Amino acid sequence: MSSFSDSALAAWDLIVRGDAALWAIVARSLGVSAAACALACGFGVALGALLGVGRFAGRGAVLTVLNTLLAVPSVVVGLVVYLLLSRSGPLGFLGLLFTFEAMVLAQSVLVLPVAAALTRQVVEDSERPHGEQLASLGAGTALRALLLAWHERYALLTVAIACFGRAVSEVGAVMIVGGNIDGFTRVMTTAIALETSKGDLALALALGIVLLAVVLALNALVALLRRWRLSRGDAAVLPRAGAEVAA
Repeated sequence: MSSFSDSALAAWDLIVRGDAALWAIVARSLGVSAAACALACGFGVALGALLGVGRFAGRGAVLTVLNTLLAVPSVVVGLVVYLLLSRSGPLGFLGLLFTFEAMVLAQSVLVLPVAAALTRQVVEDSERPHGEQLASLGAGTALRALLLAWHERYALLTVAIACFGRAVSEVGAVMIVGGNIDGFTRVMTTAIALETSKGDLALALALGIVLLAVVLALNALVALLRRWRLSRGDAAVLPRAGAEVAA
């Protein structure tokens, strides 16, 4: 108990004192996850909106694959990206392995199915009451997807927040493709794993507190957005925060 209290006090001191190493890791972690979230949501929202509106042969199989990808472990994603970026891989000529960009790519691949699946559900729910009217006005599949996505833009903002929470809290993919190099590719989750194994519990605990604070802030933001939308009387319901913003 004494060891835990001493580590907690030391961790709090690192946070309050503004330890340079601690906040450099935090900034790098947030930067990687923000870039990955922006990239994944850009493609995922477009794909999800089209799947929510489009009706074509094999759509059920596509949705099954998409839902399956939601459960793919982050270490598997990291392994696949590692093989693609390794010297003998098809993208080895880019020289991105063990770089910031490699971690962004790995987290983007991990988050893309989440963005697409949640967007597909939001747009499909909106398409039921509004899709027929838009189609009668001559809107094609792509235009209906765009209009419905814009109509549900606040729900999609919640999707983006959930995707960021998924990205910032994962450890396997960035550990594999980033290498956890001090000062270059070390992020909060990989640093926690390393510092715990080294016995530096103060730094590990400080990073854990910051990570929990980030996830808590994301969930609070989702809840505030949900309450704001309900107060406006919107028909669509925002995705629940707890299931998507995983720690």
